[in-house]
Amino acid sequence: MCAKHTLRVVVPVLILIAVVGFFGCAKRPALTQASAPAPTAAMAPPPPAAAAPAQEAPAASPPAPIAAAAPTPPAPKDFADEAALKDIHFDFDRSNIRADAATTLDSHVEWLRSHANMIVLVEGHCDERGTNEYNLALGERRTRAAINYLIARGIASDRFTSVSYGEERPLCTEHNEECWAKNRRAHFKVKER
Repeated sequence: MCAKHTLRVVVPVLILIAVVGFFGCAKRPALTQASAPAPTAAMAPPPPAAAAPAQEAPAASPPAPIAAAAPTPPAPKDFADEAALKDIHFDFDRSNIRADAATTLDSHVEWLRSHANMIVLVEGHCDERGTNEYNLALGERRTRAAINYLIARGIASDRFTSVSYGEERPLCTEHNEECWAKNRRAHFKVKER
């Protein structure tokens, strides 16, 4: 009697284990990175369909020279704070330039015009809310907004580089709106060319 009872319990458990083992959990697709194929030589244009015998086909133009790789931007550690370039702040989950930030950036334009030998690192920062990935992207949008504002006012685009730290480098570590507002910022550092 006892063996029959044990058999009634053990058999369904073994079947359940077999089914789970066979089907398992849903698998995530394997992520692979495919690199772009290597560039090939420029293809010659197809020959003209009905060329007159008296005319010669134009010579194929030489392939365009391959552009040199863009220079590597300086490392963030090479830049230093500049007291004249104040941080600008952003609203929660936003990257648009506020009126107070526009006033600050206008003063940055004047400083940058008078210091043409300086390049600028714009750091994007966020508060702790949101995922790391989202905050890194938001920090990048904030740096782009600040840089685009300055470029629109005549500062050369080649004077800027940017980095997003997301929520990784907070100014304030308390968990309240006043603190979070301090962390939603773009910070400016400079270095000589």
